[in-house]
Amino acid sequence: MNLLNGALGIHEHALPVRNRRMQVLAENIANADTPHFKAKDLDFAKVLDSARSSPMGATHAGHFRAGDLPGADGMMYRTPFNASADGNTVEMSVEQARYGKAAGDYQATLAFLENRISGVRKALRGE
Repeated sequence: MNLLNGALGIHEHALPVRNRRMQVLAENIANADTPHFKAKDLDFAKVLDSARSSPMGATHAGHFRAGDLPGADGMMYRTPFNASADGNTVEMSVEQARYGKAAGDYQATLAFLENRISGVRKALRGE
């Protein structure tokens, strides 16, 4: 199976991480009216780094904002642009935009995987 792992590249690790991020963003949208709910996000690079076990670091310590530092599992709480009276940090326009981008990223990763698998199939058939 090493042949197959090498053929799929990073995309086999990226697809489940992208799926998890979409779930987290969907939870934020679902809890937009829940008092004191804190919007979360997934640090894609940190989770993918732990899945691949090869370090990916910032080139400068100031590249990460202090309010958005991820936890050990890559989960982080988002700092809202506008404060809400009930303590909820979900901003629907921000969440919807991030979900749309995450869905596009997921589809792109899926398309890369489909193309790679198609290429492996053609190679195995001798086409």
